[in-house]
Amino acid sequence: MGALPTLLLVFSIFRISIAVDTIALNQVVRDGEILTSAGGSFELGFFSPDDSNRRYLGIWYKKVSTMTVVWVANREIPLNDSSGVLKVTDQGTLAILNGSNTNILWSSNSSRSARNPTAQLLDSGNLVMKDGNDDNPENFLWQSFDYPCNTLLPGMKLGRNTVTGLDRYLSAWKSVDDPSKGNFTYRLDPSGYPQLILRKGSAVTFRSGPWNGLRFSGFPELGSNPVYTYEFVFNEKEMYFRYELVNSSVVSRLVLNPDGSKQRVNWIDRTHGWILYSSAPMDSCDSYALCGVYGSCNINRSPKCECMEGFVPKFPNDWDMADWSNGCVRSTPLGCQNGEGFVKFSGVKLPDTRNSWFNRSMDLKECAAVCLSNCSCTAYTNLDIRDGGSGCLLWFGDLIDIREFNENGQELYVRMAASELGRSGNFKGKKREWVIVGSVSSLGIILLCLLLTLYLLKKKKLRKKGTMGYNLEGGQKEDVELPLFDFATVSKATNHFSIHNKLGEGGFGLVYKGTLQEEQEIAVKRLSKNSGQGLNEFKNEVIYISKLQHRNLVRLLGGCIHDEEKMLIYEYMPNKSLDSFIFDKTRSMELDWNKRFLIINGIARGLLYLHQDSRLRIIHRDLKADNVLLDEEMTPKISDFGIARSFGGNETEANTKRVVGTYGYMSPEYAIDGLYSTKSDVFSFGVLVLEIVSGKRNRGFSHPDHSLNLLGHAWTLYMEGRSMELIDSSVGDIHNLSQVLRLINVGLLCVQCGPDERPSMSSVVLMLSSDSTLPQPKEPGFFTGRGSTSSSGNQGPFSGNGITITMFDGR
Repeated sequence: MGALPTLLLVFSIFRISIAVDTIALNQVVRDGEILTSAGGSFELGFFSPDDSNRRYLGIWYKKVSTMTVVWVANREIPLNDSSGVLKVTDQGTLAILNGSNTNILWSSNSSRSARNPTAQLLDSGNLVMKDGNDDNPENFLWQSFDYPCNTLLPGMKLGRNTVTGLDRYLSAWKSVDDPSKGNFTYRLDPSGYPQLILRKGSAVTFRSGPWNGLRFSGFPELGSNPVYTYEFVFNEKEMYFRYELVNSSVVSRLVLNPDGSKQRVNWIDRTHGWILYSSAPMDSCDSYALCGVYGSCNINRSPKCECMEGFVPKFPNDWDMADWSNGCVRSTPLGCQNGEGFVKFSGVKLPDTRNSWFNRSMDLKECAAVCLSNCSCTAYTNLDIRDGGSGCLLWFGDLIDIREFNENGQELYVRMAASELGRSGNFKGKKREWVIVGSVSSLGIILLCLLLTLYLLKKKKLRKKGTMGYNLEGGQKEDVELPLFDFATVSKATNHFSIHNKLGEGGFGLVYKGTLQEEQEIAVKRLSKNSGQGLNEFKNEVIYISKLQHRNLVRLLGGCIHDEEKMLIYEYMPNKSLDSFIFDKTRSMELDWNKRFLIINGIARGLLYLHQDSRLRIIHRDLKADNVLLDEEMTPKISDFGIARSFGGNETEANTKRVVGTYGYMSPEYAIDGLYSTKSDVFSFGVLVLEIVSGKRNRGFSHPDHSLNLLGHAWTLYMEGRSMELIDSSVGDIHNLSQVLRLINVGLLCVQCGPDERPSMSSVVLMLSSDSTLPQPKEPGFFTGRGSTSSSGNQGPFSGNGITITMFDGR
């Protein structure tokens, strides 16, 4: 539990209490001095976790006799003696310095300066930096609650701020006497519908399941209790879990232990110490994916793993040997045919939701209809089980990590072939019902069509949308709902397409800034009448981006079709494109490291949505700095889907003889052989990461000592241990150098020559948000620069610096 007698002994030797909870500008707390919160609940000072000379600044309970540390500042960089001091600087930050007061071993960060910075230890255990006497938490310059260690205290948020990118998660100590980060992390995963996931390194070991309005699906014991209340908040700005104590005199905490166990413990007294209240994982059925795909775990059954009804073991011999890892397969494969329906399984922990989609406004019947209409949808259920149920949660792909509960389990509707719907059987005592949404009878088909029609008409009425029909690749027609603007409105908004309103131009045509009567600013893409390429891009933009909703993708507001005029209307991005910042010597100074990291993180999340979480698996094919727009808060928005392509079903790559894209960002297999996949976008992302870090373009990069391009230069510096030399000098002071070096490593992993060598975007997002050990990258694709032979072959005819190119017969 973290209660160590040696801690108490070492601490007692150096204890000198200073009866204050606040330190002001240039004041210090020296090793041996103790800062105490106003109510006497917590103390702050330097401590040693064992008999060594390692000294850390930490926060611990004051009223708990067994010293229990809940937060550590310099957990990765301990002091080697007792000369350390904690100081409030004139930059509005906290800093730990050694005895000479010159070397900063640790410091807090702050996005703004303060006239009168002060640090205060609150009675909640939160160490805050604020400006003067401003006690509004929204105005804090910094707070330790935003940077948890292994302990979640009452009032702390476990989750993410989707506006700033702040991720609050728990990371275990390496051992009971080593507070540095261990192997285990516990964080809210935003993929699909959010859930709490426990990881050892990058491997998932346990997950909570999604929130169902009352509790997380995998926590059946979570309910009303006399100790604490809890909530889950999920809106456009934040997603987090938080708890509060019912009685403030109770001492309770949630801790992630070095062995990966997550425990809620309550302090009783000196005699009884910390008492376990609840824990996770609870038993072996909580081990992630123990029974594989379509397998279900029941701890009261022997053997504990069994295939769900309608499924059989993939490898029966392994299953007989209690090796369930390969899971189960369908007895009758799906064919997306009439007659398919759903079977209801009750009392289960819902499957992994990282490949899920949700809608809060649908009811269960609408949810079933939407799932049945998509051949990739494998299951559905209510998003919220309160008051009879509401909302829609859909799964795409295999279902994994299911277990059965005796109480507080949920209902899950699993897609089955028609032949499976008439078979009898029980899910080991669990009630199985047939939910036949699709019927072979004409009446069933008519009812289904009527339901879908009413649903679509309802959406049209509410949104006042028009419909455009276009053909996807392969000839499949796609009807797209899009708000339609009349020509007069758009013309007036752009001052009749005045040259003074022109923002730029491309193969599509001209782009204008406009202002609607409601003072809403817009960007208008006007299709050039003479551009055949632009017409194709117009169709692509309508088909793809109208179906995408993500904070890191530019939002399409509507379209305008008038005689031969075709226009698309987007949200206006006041800071224009990323390239106007990072490649400009003056404007690049506006991007400190924190902003650059948030931009990289946002682009990664936008790509992850395209590749994994959107209804269509979309390959952008032209990701570059020019196509990343920045809103007023510098939030990145991926734009320009004119040459994007989508994958369906189990497709992972495709081939084309018409290679389009931008030299310097294209992957080797695409530029040379016309092969593109999600890994093509990963390569482009890697180039973009290295450009953002360095402030240099890959295309046109030059160096006096060699003829390598930016990728080759970055890799050479990495191999020589000189990656710091790659960092743009305009970034300014960097307080988290390890994060920058980690980003360079990730960028180099993304630009490796072979697509199989590159990580997926889901892995990239995890790398950006965790501290797991990264593999060493291999030599990048297109390693050399101008006048040299590429490591990946002939580069073909390209034109211009950062210009989109088209290559025919690329093979």
